[in-house]
Amino acid sequence: MPIGQRDYYDVLGVPRTADAAALKRAYRKLAMEFHPDRNASPDAAEKFKEINRAYEVLSDDQTRARYDRFGHAGVDGSTGGPQGFEGFGNFEGFGDIFDAFFGGASRGGGRRRHGPARGADLRYNLRIEFEEAIFGAEKDIEFERLERCDHCGGRGAEPGSELISCPECNGTGEIRRAQQSIFGQFVNVAACGRCEGEGRIVSNPCTKCRGTGRQRASRHISVKIPPGVDDGAQIRLSGEGEAGARGGDIGNLYVVLSVRKHAQFERVDDHILLELPVNLAQAALGAMVTIPTLDGDFEFEVPPGTQSGEDFVLRGKGVPHLRGSGRGDMVVRATVVVPDELSDEQRELLRRLGETMGTPTLPKKNGKNFFERLRDAVAG
Repeated sequence: MPIGQRDYYDVLGVPRTADAAALKRAYRKLAMEFHPDRNASPDAAEKFKEINRAYEVLSDDQTRARYDRFGHAGVDGSTGGPQGFEGFGNFEGFGDIFDAFFGGASRGGGRRRHGPARGADLRYNLRIEFEEAIFGAEKDIEFERLERCDHCGGRGAEPGSELISCPECNGTGEIRRAQQSIFGQFVNVAACGRCEGEGRIVSNPCTKCRGTGRQRASRHISVKIPPGVDDGAQIRLSGEGEAGARGGDIGNLYVVLSVRKHAQFERVDDHILLELPVNLAQAALGAMVTIPTLDGDFEFEVPPGTQSGEDFVLRGKGVPHLRGSGRGDMVVRATVVVPDELSDEQRELLRRLGETMGTPTLPKKNGKNFFERLRDAVAG
């Protein structure tokens, strides 16, 4: 493991046997805690980035299997993008591990071909409104990327000209040097520096891209955001990253979502929390009040004898489930507001009321905090 790079399971605080649901719960909790918009500590942004990377690797079955087998070298090897996405092929990946320990040497060795490198993956940070995350949206984004040259089609050669065999490696794409060691003779195999492992070179470079096969261009696309996404969610758009040099495969684009806070609602998983202020009379006698919900205004009945901090659940008025049908719930928490300014008449009325009520007793407490009560409430 590289110095200073933590184990991804430790980053998320989960055991190596954690299933997908446990990974998602741990990721959401940490992402909310360390999101730079919510956490003002100097290292919050770096921790948030580390948390995202850990979840990217462990939430995908293939990358997780490579990480479990090879560690960071299995998922952070750079054959493509800045984050090393999908850049670790089957036998090529094992060869990279072998090279890390033996300097690229292979005993006797078979030939290993080096094709054009895959293009880089790109990241686009997209800030969306609270309602857009809840109900979904379609957003237009624009970014710059390296695309295949429209003059040479990504070959790097002027149209009509041909690629020729590299004279440095005789078209193999590899430079082989024999070395003697205490274990016998080893053959060091490395990619040819002149043709960059392709085995062919451009004799007549493209006049537009100068032989690279790529040109920088602005890309405008529409991104569909599904209902129920949360802060920190990522949308992968295959083939929207950068083109590889000289006809290499195109990388992916990762759209990372950042959700703005709402003035009245707070989200916990797929549930919505609303704090409802009520006055003394409404709490004691009950009342019909209009409250906001995700679907618009709703007539809510405050029952007589409501206590401050009491929770009421509105089923199915929460966030649509990202995977599957149905929606979460909305939890209304009543908060009794005691006025700090009273008229003479109000003061007199309260004084007379207080004389008739005697000494109050505290309601029974079950020892649970708000989030524990929330879990009990939404569980039915």
